[in-house]
Amino acid sequence: MNDSSWGAPQEAGYWGTPEMQAAPAGPAYDVHHAQQTRPMPIVPDVPDAGRDADDRAEWDGGAARRGGGPLFRDEKPQEPMSPPPPPQKKRAGRDLRAAIGVGVGLGAVIVASLFIVKAVFIGVIAIAVVVGLWELTSRLEERKGIKAPLVPLAVGGAAMVVAGYVRGAEGAWVATALTALAVLVWRMTEPPEGYLKDVTAGVFAAFYVPFLATFVAMLLSADDGPQRVLTFLLLTVVSDTGAYAVGWRFGKHKLAPRISPGKTREGLFGAVAFAMVAGALCMQFLIDGGTWWQGLLLGLAVAASATLGDLGESMIKRDLGIKDMGTLLPGHGGIMDRLDSLLPTAPVVWLLLVLFVGSS
Repeated sequence: MNDSSWGAPQEAGYWGTPEMQAAPAGPAYDVHHAQQTRPMPIVPDVPDAGRDADDRAEWDGGAARRGGGPLFRDEKPQEPMSPPPPPQKKRAGRDLRAAIGVGVGLGAVIVASLFIVKAVFIGVIAIAVVVGLWELTSRLEERKGIKAPLVPLAVGGAAMVVAGYVRGAEGAWVATALTALAVLVWRMTEPPEGYLKDVTAGVFAAFYVPFLATFVAMLLSADDGPQRVLTFLLLTVVSDTGAYAVGWRFGKHKLAPRISPGKTREGLFGAVAFAMVAGALCMQFLIDGGTWWQGLLLGLAVAASATLGDLGESMIKRDLGIKDMGTLLPGHGGIMDRLDSLLPTAPVVWLLLVLFVGSS
Protein backbone atom coordinates (compact mmCIF):
# COMPACT_ATOMS: atom_id res chain seq x y z
CA MET A 1 0.00 0.00 0.00
CA ASN A 2 1.23 3.50 -0.82
CA ASP A 3 1.94 5.34 2.43
CA SER A 4 1.22 8.68 0.76
CA SER A 5 -2.46 7.83 0.82
CA TRP A 6 -2.49 8.41 4.56
CA GLY A 7 -1.52 12.08 4.22
CA ALA A 8 1.98 11.71 5.86
CA PRO A 9 5.52 11.72 4.37
CA GLN A 10 6.72 8.32 3.18
CA GLU A 11 9.70 8.29 5.54
CA ALA A 12 7.43 8.72 8.53
CA GLY A 13 6.22 5.14 8.32
CA TYR A 14 2.97 3.80 9.57
CA TRP A 15 3.28 5.23 13.10
CA GLY A 16 4.67 8.65 12.14
CA THR A 17 8.11 10.16 12.77
CA PRO A 18 10.53 8.84 15.37
CA GLU A 19 9.91 11.96 17.44
CA MET A 20 6.19 11.22 17.45
CA GLN A 21 6.80 7.62 18.45
CA ALA A 22 9.06 8.76 21.29
CA ALA A 23 6.54 11.25 22.70
CA PRO A 24 5.63 10.41 26.29
CA ALA A 25 2.11 9.36 27.11
CA GLY A 26 0.07 11.35 29.55
CA PRO A 27 -0.59 15.05 30.12
CA ALA A 28 3.07 16.08 29.73
CA TYR A 29 3.23 15.56 25.99
CA ASP A 30 3.31 18.49 23.62
CA VAL A 31 0.03 20.08 22.61
CA HIS A 32 1.18 19.98 19.00
CA HIS A 33 1.26 16.22 19.20
CA ALA A 34 -2.16 16.16 20.85
CA GLN A 35 -3.66 17.85 17.82
CA GLN A 36 -2.41 15.04 15.62
CA THR A 37 -4.71 12.54 17.27
CA ARG A 38 -8.37 12.21 16.36
CA PRO A 39 -11.11 10.54 18.39
CA MET A 40 -12.40 7.31 16.98
CA PRO A 41 -16.10 7.35 16.12
CA ILE A 42 -18.39 5.28 18.28
CA VAL A 43 -19.80 2.52 16.12
CA PRO A 44 -22.83 0.49 17.20
CA ASP A 45 -22.25 -3.09 18.00
CA VAL A 46 -23.21 -4.50 14.63
CA PRO A 47 -23.54 -8.27 14.64
CA ASP A 48 -21.05 -10.02 12.47
CA ALA A 49 -21.81 -12.47 9.75
CA GLY A 50 -20.97 -15.40 12.00
CA ARG A 51 -24.07 -15.01 14.15
CA ASP A 52 -27.03 -17.09 13.35
CA ALA A 53 -30.25 -15.95 11.69
CA ASP A 54 -32.03 -15.41 14.99
CA ASP A 55 -29.42 -12.93 16.18
CA ARG A 56 -29.56 -11.02 12.91
CA ALA A 57 -33.33 -10.94 13.11
CA GLU A 58 -33.06 -9.58 16.65
CA TRP A 59 -30.83 -6.76 15.39
CA ASP A 60 -32.80 -5.94 12.24
CA GLY A 61 -36.30 -6.17 13.68
CA GLY A 62 -35.69 -5.30 17.28
CA ALA A 63 -37.24 -1.92 16.94
CA ALA A 64 -40.42 -3.45 15.55
CA ARG A 65 -40.60 -5.95 18.44
CA ARG A 66 -40.04 -3.16 20.92
CA GLY A 67 -43.26 -1.46 19.95
CA GLY A 68 -42.56 -0.14 16.46
CA GLY A 69 -40.24 2.70 17.57
CA PRO A 70 -37.44 4.05 15.42
CA LEU A 71 -34.06 2.31 15.36
CA PHE A 72 -32.14 5.57 15.74
CA ARG A 73 -33.13 8.60 17.76
CA ASP A 74 -33.33 10.98 14.79
CA GLU A 75 -35.36 8.60 12.66
CA LYS A 76 -39.12 9.13 12.39
CA PRO A 77 -41.34 6.06 12.70
CA GLN A 78 -42.88 4.77 9.53
CA GLU A 79 -46.62 5.41 9.42
CA PRO A 80 -48.78 2.65 7.99
CA MET A 81 -49.92 3.43 4.46
CA SER A 82 -53.66 3.90 4.21
CA PRO A 83 -55.47 2.37 1.25
CA PRO A 84 -56.33 4.80 -1.55
CA PRO A 85 -59.83 6.28 -1.36
CA PRO A 86 -62.41 4.70 -3.62
CA PRO A 87 -63.09 6.59 -6.85
CA GLN A 88 -65.81 9.17 -6.50
CA LYS A 89 -68.78 8.94 -8.75
CA LYS A 90 -69.56 11.93 -10.95
CA ARG A 91 -72.22 13.96 -9.21
CA ALA A 92 -74.22 17.02 -9.97
CA GLY A 93 -73.56 20.23 -8.14
CA ARG A 94 -77.05 20.48 -6.63
CA ASP A 95 -79.54 18.43 -4.65
CA LEU A 96 -81.37 16.69 -7.49
CA ARG A 97 -84.25 15.49 -5.34
CA ALA A 98 -85.00 18.97 -4.08
CA ALA A 99 -84.51 20.45 -7.54
CA ILE A 100 -86.90 17.97 -9.15
CA GLY A 101 -89.49 18.41 -6.40
CA VAL A 102 -89.43 22.20 -6.62
CA GLY A 103 -89.47 22.07 -10.41
CA VAL A 104 -92.51 19.81 -10.49
CA GLY A 105 -94.33 22.00 -7.96
CA LEU A 106 -93.63 25.18 -9.90
CA GLY A 107 -94.65 23.49 -13.15
CA ALA A 108 -97.96 22.42 -11.66
CA VAL A 109 -98.72 25.95 -10.45
CA ILE A 110 -97.78 27.48 -13.79
CA VAL A 111 -99.78 25.03 -15.91
CA ALA A 112 -102.82 25.28 -13.64
CA SER A 113 -102.83 29.08 -13.70
CA LEU A 114 -102.08 29.14 -17.43
CA PHE A 115 -105.04 27.07 -18.58
CA ILE A 116 -107.62 28.01 -15.93
CA VAL A 117 -107.49 31.81 -15.67
CA LYS A 118 -105.05 33.89 -17.71
CA ALA A 119 -105.10 36.71 -15.18
CA VAL A 120 -103.77 34.36 -12.50
CA PHE A 121 -100.79 33.54 -14.68
CA ILE A 122 -100.12 37.27 -15.18
CA GLY A 123 -100.05 37.53 -11.38
CA VAL A 124 -97.53 34.67 -11.24
CA ILE A 125 -95.29 36.51 -13.72
CA ALA A 126 -95.57 39.76 -11.75
CA ILE A 127 -94.65 38.03 -8.48
CA ALA A 128 -91.65 36.34 -10.10
CA VAL A 129 -90.52 39.70 -11.49
CA VAL A 130 -90.75 41.45 -8.12
CA VAL A 131 -88.89 38.67 -6.30
CA GLY A 132 -86.26 38.59 -9.03
CA LEU A 133 -85.74 42.35 -8.75
CA TRP A 134 -85.40 42.04 -4.98
CA GLU A 135 -82.74 39.33 -5.34
CA LEU A 136 -80.80 41.28 -7.96
CA THR A 137 -80.83 44.62 -6.11
CA SER A 138 -79.97 42.94 -2.81
CA ARG A 139 -76.92 41.21 -4.28
CA LEU A 140 -75.80 44.44 -5.96
CA GLU A 141 -75.91 46.28 -2.64
CA GLU A 142 -74.25 43.48 -0.67
CA ARG A 143 -71.38 42.83 -3.05
CA LYS A 144 -70.84 46.14 -4.84
CA GLY A 145 -72.45 48.77 -2.62
CA ILE A 146 -74.83 49.73 -5.46
CA LYS A 147 -78.24 50.87 -4.19
CA ALA A 148 -80.65 50.48 -7.09
CA PRO A 149 -84.09 51.82 -5.99
CA LEU A 150 -86.25 48.75 -5.37
CA VAL A 151 -89.63 50.43 -4.80
CA PRO A 152 -90.00 52.08 -8.23
CA LEU A 153 -88.51 48.98 -9.85
CA ALA A 154 -91.00 46.63 -8.17
CA VAL A 155 -94.04 48.81 -8.86
CA GLY A 156 -92.96 49.66 -12.37
CA GLY A 157 -91.97 46.04 -13.11
CA ALA A 158 -95.41 44.71 -12.19
CA ALA A 159 -97.03 47.50 -14.23
CA MET A 160 -94.86 46.61 -17.24
CA VAL A 161 -96.06 43.00 -17.19
CA VAL A 162 -99.72 44.04 -16.98
CA ALA A 163 -99.27 46.68 -19.69
CA GLY A 164 -97.66 44.13 -21.99
CA TYR A 165 -100.61 41.79 -21.60
CA VAL A 166 -103.27 44.48 -21.98
CA ARG A 167 -101.71 46.84 -24.53
CA GLY A 168 -99.08 44.69 -26.21
CA ALA A 169 -95.64 45.93 -27.23
CA GLU A 170 -96.68 49.59 -27.17
CA GLY A 171 -97.91 49.37 -23.60
CA ALA A 172 -94.74 47.53 -22.54
CA TRP A 173 -92.49 50.23 -24.00
CA VAL A 174 -94.43 53.06 -22.35
CA ALA A 175 -94.40 51.34 -18.95
CA THR A 176 -90.68 50.66 -19.27
CA ALA A 177 -89.91 54.31 -20.02
CA LEU A 178 -91.99 55.47 -17.06
CA THR A 179 -90.26 52.96 -14.77
CA ALA A 180 -86.82 54.21 -15.82
CA LEU A 181 -87.94 57.79 -15.16
CA ALA A 182 -89.27 56.80 -11.74
CA VAL A 183 -85.88 55.27 -10.89
CA LEU A 184 -84.11 58.53 -11.78
CA VAL A 185 -86.48 60.65 -9.70
CA TRP A 186 -86.63 58.28 -6.70
CA ARG A 187 -82.86 58.27 -6.33
CA MET A 188 -82.83 62.09 -6.13
CA THR A 189 -84.19 61.89 -2.59
CA GLU A 190 -80.81 60.61 -1.37
CA PRO A 191 -77.31 62.19 -1.36
CA PRO A 192 -75.70 62.62 -4.78
CA GLU A 193 -72.75 60.34 -4.02
CA GLY A 194 -73.13 57.21 -6.15
CA TYR A 195 -76.15 58.58 -8.03
CA LEU A 196 -74.87 57.62 -11.47
CA LYS A 197 -74.03 54.01 -10.64
CA ASP A 198 -77.27 53.53 -8.67
CA VAL A 199 -79.59 54.77 -11.44
CA THR A 200 -77.57 52.92 -14.09
CA ALA A 201 -78.02 49.68 -12.18
CA GLY A 202 -81.71 50.49 -11.70
CA VAL A 203 -82.35 51.06 -15.41
CA PHE A 204 -80.38 47.89 -16.22
CA ALA A 205 -82.50 45.91 -13.76
CA ALA A 206 -85.72 47.31 -15.29
CA PHE A 207 -84.73 46.10 -18.76
CA TYR A 208 -83.16 42.83 -17.63
CA VAL A 209 -86.05 41.48 -15.55
CA PRO A 210 -89.51 43.04 -16.09
CA PHE A 211 -89.08 44.27 -19.67
CA LEU A 212 -88.01 40.84 -20.94
CA ALA A 213 -90.79 39.26 -18.89
CA THR A 214 -93.40 41.37 -20.68
CA PHE A 215 -92.87 39.22 -23.79
CA VAL A 216 -94.26 36.25 -21.86
CA ALA A 217 -97.36 38.32 -21.16
CA MET A 218 -97.59 39.25 -24.84
CA LEU A 219 -97.37 35.57 -25.76
CA LEU A 220 -100.33 34.92 -23.50
CA SER A 221 -102.43 37.70 -25.06
CA ALA A 222 -102.83 35.77 -28.35
CA ASP A 223 -105.88 33.59 -28.99
CA ASP A 224 -103.80 30.47 -28.50
CA GLY A 225 -101.80 32.19 -25.79
CA PRO A 226 -101.63 29.28 -23.33
CA GLN A 227 -100.26 26.99 -26.04
CA ARG A 228 -97.64 29.59 -27.02
CA VAL A 229 -96.53 30.09 -23.42
CA LEU A 230 -96.43 26.33 -22.88
CA THR A 231 -94.28 25.95 -26.01
CA PHE A 232 -91.95 28.66 -24.74
CA LEU A 233 -91.61 27.00 -21.34
CA LEU A 234 -91.22 23.47 -22.70
CA LEU A 235 -88.53 24.41 -25.19
CA THR A 236 -86.51 26.31 -22.59
CA VAL A 237 -86.76 23.52 -20.02
CA VAL A 238 -85.96 20.84 -22.61
CA SER A 239 -82.96 22.85 -23.81
CA ASP A 240 -81.60 23.18 -20.28
CA THR A 241 -82.27 19.50 -19.58
CA GLY A 242 -80.54 18.38 -22.77
CA ALA A 243 -77.51 20.55 -22.02
CA TYR A 244 -77.30 19.18 -18.49
CA ALA A 245 -77.80 15.51 -19.40
CA VAL A 246 -75.43 15.38 -22.36
CA GLY A 247 -72.85 17.65 -20.75
CA TRP A 248 -72.83 15.68 -17.51
CA ARG A 249 -72.42 12.37 -19.31
CA PHE A 250 -70.20 13.23 -22.27
CA GLY A 251 -68.91 16.76 -21.61
CA LYS A 252 -65.13 17.13 -22.04
CA HIS A 253 -64.57 20.38 -23.97
CA LYS A 254 -65.33 23.57 -22.08
CA LEU A 255 -67.68 26.02 -23.76
CA ALA A 256 -66.77 29.18 -21.83
CA PRO A 257 -64.41 28.22 -18.98
CA ARG A 258 -63.85 31.80 -17.82
CA ILE A 259 -67.58 32.43 -17.44
CA SER A 260 -69.13 29.07 -16.59
CA PRO A 261 -66.66 26.18 -16.18
CA GLY A 262 -69.46 23.62 -15.96
CA LYS A 263 -70.77 24.20 -19.46
CA THR A 264 -69.36 22.15 -22.32
CA ARG A 265 -69.63 22.10 -26.08
CA GLU A 266 -71.14 18.64 -25.88
CA GLY A 267 -73.81 20.06 -23.58
CA LEU A 268 -74.58 22.79 -26.13
CA PHE A 269 -75.04 20.15 -28.84
CA GLY A 270 -77.37 18.30 -26.49
CA ALA A 271 -79.39 21.46 -25.89
CA VAL A 272 -79.71 22.08 -29.63
CA ALA A 273 -80.73 18.50 -30.41
CA PHE A 274 -83.29 18.26 -27.61
CA ALA A 275 -84.77 21.68 -28.30
CA MET A 276 -85.09 21.10 -32.05
CA VAL A 277 -86.95 17.84 -31.56
CA ALA A 278 -89.23 19.42 -28.96
CA GLY A 279 -89.76 22.46 -31.18
CA ALA A 280 -90.83 20.32 -34.14
CA LEU A 281 -93.35 18.47 -31.97
CA CYS A 282 -94.72 21.62 -30.34
CA MET A 283 -95.15 23.55 -33.60
CA GLN A 284 -96.81 20.55 -35.23
CA PHE A 285 -99.25 19.69 -32.45
CA LEU A 286 -99.66 22.75 -30.19
CA ILE A 287 -99.48 25.87 -32.37
CA ASP A 288 -102.28 26.54 -34.83
CA GLY A 289 -100.88 26.81 -38.35
CA GLY A 290 -97.37 25.74 -37.33
CA THR A 291 -95.24 23.16 -39.12
CA TRP A 292 -92.45 20.89 -37.98
CA TRP A 293 -89.67 22.64 -39.90
CA GLN A 294 -90.59 25.91 -38.19
CA GLY A 295 -90.25 24.06 -34.94
CA LEU A 296 -86.72 23.02 -35.83
CA LEU A 297 -85.73 26.64 -36.36
CA LEU A 298 -87.55 27.68 -33.21
CA GLY A 299 -85.77 25.00 -31.17
CA LEU A 300 -82.38 26.04 -32.53
CA ALA A 301 -83.04 29.68 -31.62
CA VAL A 302 -84.26 28.74 -28.14
CA ALA A 303 -81.14 26.65 -27.46
CA ALA A 304 -78.93 29.57 -28.47
CA SER A 305 -80.83 32.23 -26.48
CA ALA A 306 -81.18 30.03 -23.39
CA THR A 307 -77.45 29.27 -23.40
CA LEU A 308 -76.56 32.95 -23.83
CA GLY A 309 -78.97 33.91 -21.07
CA ASP A 310 -77.42 31.37 -18.72
CA LEU A 311 -73.94 32.61 -19.56
CA GLY A 312 -75.07 36.21 -19.10
CA GLU A 313 -76.26 35.64 -15.56
CA SER A 314 -73.16 33.57 -14.83
CA MET A 315 -71.14 36.61 -15.88
CA ILE A 316 -73.10 38.78 -13.44
CA LYS A 317 -72.68 36.29 -10.60
CA ARG A 318 -68.95 35.98 -11.24
CA ASP A 319 -68.62 39.74 -11.12
CA LEU A 320 -70.52 39.75 -7.83
CA GLY A 321 -68.53 36.78 -6.49
CA ILE A 322 -71.57 34.61 -5.70
CA LYS A 323 -72.80 31.20 -6.78
CA ASP A 324 -76.55 31.82 -6.62
CA MET A 325 -78.72 34.93 -6.63
CA GLY A 326 -80.75 33.61 -3.71
CA THR A 327 -81.81 30.62 -1.65
CA LEU A 328 -85.57 30.77 -2.05
CA LEU A 329 -85.85 27.59 -4.16
CA PRO A 330 -84.10 24.52 -2.69
CA GLY A 331 -81.95 22.80 -5.29
CA HIS A 332 -82.26 25.76 -7.67
CA GLY A 333 -80.99 28.81 -5.80
CA GLY A 334 -83.12 31.90 -6.24
CA ILE A 335 -85.84 33.01 -8.63
CA MET A 336 -83.26 34.72 -10.83
CA ASP A 337 -81.37 31.46 -11.12
CA ARG A 338 -84.45 29.98 -12.82
CA LEU A 339 -85.24 33.06 -14.92
CA ASP A 340 -81.73 33.33 -16.37
CA SER A 341 -82.51 31.31 -19.50
CA LEU A 342 -86.23 32.14 -19.64
CA LEU A 343 -85.92 35.93 -19.78
CA PRO A 344 -83.81 36.29 -22.96
CA THR A 345 -85.70 33.43 -24.63
CA ALA A 346 -89.12 35.08 -24.27
CA PRO A 347 -88.60 37.83 -26.92
CA VAL A 348 -87.02 35.28 -29.30
CA VAL A 349 -90.01 32.94 -29.11
CA TRP A 350 -92.48 35.81 -29.34
CA LEU A 351 -90.83 37.23 -32.45
CA LEU A 352 -90.49 33.89 -34.28
CA LEU A 353 -94.08 32.90 -33.53
CA VAL A 354 -95.28 36.25 -34.84
CA LEU A 355 -93.27 35.68 -38.03
CA PHE A 356 -94.42 32.06 -38.45
CA VAL A 357 -98.12 32.15 -37.49
CA GLY A 358 -98.96 35.78 -36.72
CA SER A 359 -99.64 37.67 -33.50
CA SER A 360 -103.18 36.40 -32.86
